[in-house]
Amino acid sequence: MSNLRIRKLRFDFDDEVPFNWNPGNPAFSTYMNIVSIIAICFEKMVVAAVKEAMPLLADPEAAEEADLFLRQEAQHAAAHRKHVRALIRHHPGLQHTLDEAIAAYDELTASTPLRYRLAYIADLEATFTPFFTMMLDHETSLFRPGDDRVASLLVWHFVEEVEHRSSALVVYDAVVADPFYRTRVLPRVVAHLFRVTRLLCAGINAHVPPAERAIDAHTIRPLPGMIAAIRNRPGPAGGTAIERARPAFAGIGRRTKLRTARRVLLSQNPFHDPAREPLPEFADRWFERFARGEDVCHWYSSSPG
Repeated sequence: MSNLRIRKLRFDFDDEVPFNWNPGNPAFSTYMNIVSIIAICFEKMVVAAVKEAMPLLADPEAAEEADLFLRQEAQHAAAHRKHVRALIRHHPGLQHTLDEAIAAYDELTASTPLRYRLAYIADLEATFTPFFTMMLDHETSLFRPGDDRVASLLVWHFVEEVEHRSSALVVYDAVVADPFYRTRVLPRVVAHLFRVTRLLCAGINAHVPPAERAIDAHTIRPLPGMIAAIRNRPGPAGGTAIERARPAFAGIGRRTKLRTARRVLLSQNPFHDPAREPLPEFADRWFERFARGEDVCHWYSSSPG
């Protein structure tokens, strides 16, 4: 029996939401805004693919896991849509950027076989536990100083990604039953993800004024962003404020980031088991507070300290 839970939370994004929601770390703010947009597109594909896979799941436990997985992902997409709508109200041009990203994933759904989409989902979901664990282990510096609504949305999403860390692989294994296929298609998956990220960075630069984003969004594209994150170096001292912006994860030790990068790479091993991944202590605290009925939609402002 699956241990996943469906938590219907109400995040209030009716008022203005700053694009640079963590002013002390504009690179991280933009990075997480990109995550919000990708969540809408990617999780729409997840729901469609898992629904298509459901009739093929003969194992009742796998079918239950798949159902709860897609329902959690649908909740995430709906919440991120509220966040992105708030950004679009202030920066209307971002609607075009969102539409482009959705179209990129809709095209994938329409033009690729189910096994490829399940491999894409399993590949990407496998990276989430090590990557999100690193962020949740440093939540006091990455999330606490920012807008509580955005921070609370993100930490909820990330702890639930950790909770359903094995779900995508359960569905993939039940339908595809070839542990090597998802590794073979990984270059195509990465190329598609990089292409979507490039269009999002270009859209943000085009539609959000430099004074509000405070960085060049292209500096956080996956490859240059990863290099900058590990090096921990800001731009040239004599450059503009945007050129001098620090990397999103500058406050995290280099050894921690290298260890996380290693675990992300290992997650693409055909025999990777997400259940064995080290988990963030923060996730246990989040689940305990939710179980007590506390206000997790305002995680930081509703709790002392």
